[in-house]
Amino acid sequence: MNNSEYLARIDYGATADANIETLRGLQLAHMKTVPFENLDIALGRKIHLDEDSLWDKIVLRKRGGFCYELNGLFASLLHQLGFEVTHLNARDYHEADDTFGIDFDHLTLLVRVPDESAPWLVDVGWGDTFTQPLDIDTHGWQTQGERAYRLDPFREGYQLWQKNQDGKIERQYYFDLIAHQFPSEYEATCLYHQTSPRSPFTQKRIISRLTENGRVSLDDKKLIVTQNGIRTETRVSENERTGILKEHFGVSL
Repeated sequence: MNNSEYLARIDYGATADANIETLRGLQLAHMKTVPFENLDIALGRKIHLDEDSLWDKIVLRKRGGFCYELNGLFASLLHQLGFEVTHLNARDYHEADDTFGIDFDHLTLLVRVPDESAPWLVDVGWGDTFTQPLDIDTHGWQTQGERAYRLDPFREGYQLWQKNQDGKIERQYYFDLIAHQFPSEYEATCLYHQTSPRSPFTQKRIISRLTENGRVSLDDKKLIVTQNGIRTETRVSENERTGILKEHFGVSL
C-alpha cells in the first residue's frame, strides 16, 4: 500500500504521525471524500474484499463502498501508519422489530494510539454517523457538532446511540470486543448483503458523502442535500444520475 497515494485520495495534507489528532483528521477527511455507496450491487458486480481489489476501487478508481470495503481498507492504512487496529463484529439495530442483525452485519474498528491505553471506536463505513473517533471508555454523551453519541455496555460489548439535533435518540448498532480476521470472517455476510432480497443493499441504490456543512446523498429517486441543518430534496430522473454522480461524488460508473 502506498500511504502517500491513499492520503492524497482523501485529501489529507497534514502530518500523519500515529496520534489521536491524526486519527481524528483521517476519519473526517475520509468521510468527506470517499462516499458510502452500494452501486456495484445494483450493477451486478461482485464485491471483493482483498486489499488489491479495495485499493483499485477506492484509491485508483476513486469510488466508494460499504462498510467492509471502506473500513477494511482504512484499517490497512491505519496499521501502516502505526496504529493498532482490531476488526470488530457489529450488528445493525432494526427498529421495526427491536432486533439486531446477523453476525458480521457491519464491520467497525477499535483503534489504539501507540503508548496510550484508551481504545477508540472508528468508523468510516456506516454513512451518516459520528465523524470523529469515540472514546470507548467514556460512558456519557460525546458531542460532535449538533449531535452527540454514547457507548453503553451491552452483552459482550457496547451499543452505539446517536442523539440528533431535535433531541431524538436512536440506536445504531451493537459490537463485541472480540478480534476478528478480515476479510475471511466477513466474506459470507458480505456476499449475503450483495445477493439476499432481505438485505437493505439489494433493495435500493444509495450513495452518500459528508460535506463541509452537511451531507449530500443520492438514492433511486432523489438528491438530498443538507446544509447547516436545512434539508432539500430534488427529484431526479435516471438520465440525470450520471451527471449528479460526477458532480457531487466524483464517481463515474
